[in-house]
Amino acid sequence: MATLQRKNFDTADEVRTPPRTKMEFVKLGDLTVVRTTFYPGWHWAEDIRPIAGTESCQVPHFGVVVSGYCHVKMDDGTEADLGPGDVVINPPGHDGWVIGDEPYVFIDFQGASRL
Repeated sequence: MATLQRKNFDTADEVRTPPRTKMEFVKLGDLTVVRTTFYPGWHWAEDIRPIAGTESCQVPHFGVVVSGYCHVKMDDGTEADLGPGDVVINPPGHDGWVIGDEPYVFIDFQGASRL
């Protein structure tokens, strides 16, 4: 029988801090959720590409924007601005950067397990 499980990002199981980023991992059984805060000035191509070693992000993301704004550009040229309340499926092959002076906070339900 399944049991109720509860954790809080304030006491995350793991925290990573790549440049201009804070990633808080919460694990519930086989599931992992990440709250990622991207700080103003963050740009995947500048901050993460050197770590990832790929031309664009190859991790799929499925999640919800909590606050702030991000511009995403797909390898095929498709572009979109993401903001609070947006539920997003973002397949592999993208770049992104924070728009404005507010941190962009994203809860990721899919890509988290691949990071």
